[in-house]
Parts: sequence; C-alpha cells; structure tokens
Amino acid sequence: MKGKEGKLEKQGTVLMQRYELGKFLGQGTFAKVYHARNIKTGQSVAVKIIDKEKVVKVGLIDQIKREISVMRLVKHPNVVQLYEVMASKTKIYFAMELEKGGELFNKVAKGRLKEAAARKYFQQLIAAVDFCHSQGVYHRDLKPENLLLDENGNLKVSDFGLSALYETRRQDGLLHTICGTPAYVAPEVINKKGYDGEKADIWSCGVILFVLLAGYLPFHDTNLMEMYRKISKSEFKCPQWFPPEVRKLLLRILDPNPCTRMAFGKVMENSWFKKGIKQIEIPYPGMDAEEENESPRSILEIHDISESDSEANHHHKEETKANTMKPSCLNAFDIISLSPGFDLSGLFEKDMDYKAESRFTTQKPPSMIVAKLEEIAAIDSFKVKKKDGMVKLQGNKGGRKGLLAIDAEIFEVTPSFHVVEVKKRAGDTMEFRNFCDQELRLSLKDIIWTWQGCTDREQPQN
Repeated sequence: MKGKEGKLEKQGTVLMQRYELGKFLGQGTFAKVYHARNIKTGQSVAVKIIDKEKVVKVGLIDQIKREISVMRLVKHPNVVQLYEVMASKTKIYFAMELEKGGELFNKVAKGRLKEAAARKYFQQLIAAVDFCHSQGVYHRDLKPENLLLDENGNLKVSDFGLSALYETRRQDGLLHTICGTPAYVAPEVINKKGYDGEKADIWSCGVILFVLLAGYLPFHDTNLMEMYRKISKSEFKCPQWFPPEVRKLLLRILDPNPCTRMAFGKVMENSWFKKGIKQIEIPYPGMDAEEENESPRSILEIHDISESDSEANHHHKEETKANTMKPSCLNAFDIISLSPGFDLSGLFEKDMDYKAESRFTTQKPPSMIVAKLEEIAAIDSFKVKKKDGMVKLQGNKGGRKGLLAIDAEIFEVTPSFHVVEVKKRAGDTMEFRNFCDQELRLSLKDIIWTWQGCTDREQPQN
C-alpha cells in the first residue's frame, strides 16, 4: 500500500495538536487519507495529507487552493464537508467529514442496482450538484469514484479538485479547460469547444444514472477514439430492463447538443425522478449562532498554506482572539483597492476563492448607514441584528436554496470615510447578486460614494 508515496504516518501521531491519526484509508498521487479523531471533541474525521513539495513541483498548488475555495462555498447534506485546513512546512492537511460507506463505485462494481436504490442516489446527486451550481461552482469530474456514502447510505459528492468557479469563465461565458474522466465527459468538452459547466455536469449525471441501473458504461470501448466518437454522437443502447420513463429521461439528458440537453430544473420535475423523493433541508446559520458554530472554519486562509507548524498555531491563536473583536480600520492594501485605477485584486485572486460579496464606500456616518440598511430590511421583510459594526440581515422567505442571509460590516478608514462590505452568509448566490445589484444599490444611492459590485469590477461615481 505504500507504493511510491513512501512511509505512512504512524497511528497515534497528533497533527497540529488537534487530530490523532488512526487507520490508513487510502492514497492518491499526492495525498494520503487517514481516519482521525478530533482530540478536543472526540469527533471522527477523515484527514487528507498532501505533500506540499510535490504539488508545488508539478504546478498543482492553485488546484489545491481552488478545492479549498469550493468546499468552503458548498455546504449541503449531500456534499462532503470540509471542517478545516492546516499546514506545516511540508504538508497540507484537510480535516473532512468521514464517510464510512466508502465509494459508490464499490457498490456498482458488484453489479447493477435496483431501480429504487439507483433513483435515490440519482436524486441526491442532482440535488447536490444543482446546489453547487447555485453557488457558482461546476464540478467537472462527476463519476461513481467521486461519490461517497455515509453510514446511513446517503450519497456525498467529493473531490472538487477539478471544479471551476463562475468567475473563471472567459468573456464568451464558457469554460475551456478540458478535464474530467473520458467516459463521463460531455461531447462539447471532448471536442475542445467552449462549454457550459452546468450542461457538462448534467451529462455526467446522466452517465452515472445509466451506470447505476446497467452496471456498465453507456459509451465504453477499448479504443479511446471510438469511445469519443460514440460520445460525440451519443450512441448508446439502454438494456431491456430499463423502465420506459428512464429511457426517455436518458435520451434527453444524454443529448449531444448542449443547447437542447435537459436542464437540472427539468430533471427535478420529471415524474420518474420525483418518485419517493425526500425533501432535503439545507441548513443555514441562525441569527444568534456563535461565529465558530455557524460554519466549518479554517485555521489558515488559502494564501497561508506555506506556514510552519508553529506559525499555524500562532495564526490560530490570533484568529481565536480576533473572533472576540471587530477591526475598526482597513490596511493600506485594502484602501488602495478601493480606487478603480489601483485595483490590485487581480494579482492575488486569480483562481482563488469566489466571493459572493459587494462593497461600497460612503462619507456618511455609521448611524445613517445602519438606518438605511434597516429601511431596506423592513421593505424586504428581513430580520435585523446589530453588533460591533456588523448588521446581519436574515430573510424569512424560502428561496431556491434556503433563506438568504446577509452580513453588512462597516469599516472606518477615517472619521468621515467608511467602507461597507456586504457578504452572503447563506442562501442562493444568484438571489444575493440580484439583491445587491437591483435593490441594495438603488436604495443606497443617496449615501454611496463609490460601489464595487459582486458581478463586475466597476465602481461608478454617483
């Protein structure tokens, strides 16, 4: 089991004074995965240990950063949860939700699944991937090997290393990176054309449904070019035991033309798909929850993965201390970035964390800013909570992905100049964008000096 990855970590080893390693679970090219126990809480987790030197050497550090970014964005019952990220001089550690059921692939390897079981997994897969899309995330490598099962047999989507964020699309609105596993990728990806991440993901979901019900791939061929030809023309044949409804559904999902391919919304309206479906509740942070209990927290920010053990522990202590107080000013780089002519974010944010946020500057006092936000909250029926320069808005209308929750934090640059950052805490990203660009911006036009929206980098003068 050691292979080319060298020695395995010893059982009982304590990482970062937080996790005690247990049984070795498996390994990939650059990482090993272990069962571990949180020393403080006793919680069982999976710890992925990545060799930093190797990923840097082959140029994959941005892929690791992207995976961290994405897993922070997608908090869903059918997506593997990332608890925190740590780093030493030589290793990067992911502490993640432990899935005791193993890979869905192992079930399929034993033979095709019964219709009810296949449908349940397909329902959970569609729900998870559709949620990812609502957060601006496209997986791009969906296959049974990347679908795990928890101890109750529920599906969990994992491995976001090849995922793409909404903002990584080119000006034509399409993705252009060829990635994924050949047997599961859409025709437009293989044909090196720009592609819609959502349409590519639904194709992969269709292939997975076929595999679950058939026990084999729809486009399998020992000759890779022949397999590509079959995928490009969507040449496949359903086994005789497939129900008629499934055949029709697959024909619409595995449509080689992405423009006419069935969308996620239509799949979820399909009568076969809806049979026996269980409503999935997506948790959202409560208004009175403590910060550390609202969502998984990372000891390290993405750009800090080069810290040593001692530096990481120091960073953790400083972060814990910071949770009890709010910053009252911005640093020099933050101030520079407010000027449209000196926006340096492109130097640091390429392929980094997608931020569902907007920012505006104002010369009005905090009391007026808060009053304006309260007016907007009253109009849109948001609950309001104020504390230490932070205004929390909690919606009470169920949106596409749960209730919209927004944080507006006020920073003082000078006594007469303030910056307000508006961030999505929970809910649908597209709903948040619309709220910022259509309601917030218009309602605050009397006090905004400059504006930086979440969908563009412009800061128009009002």
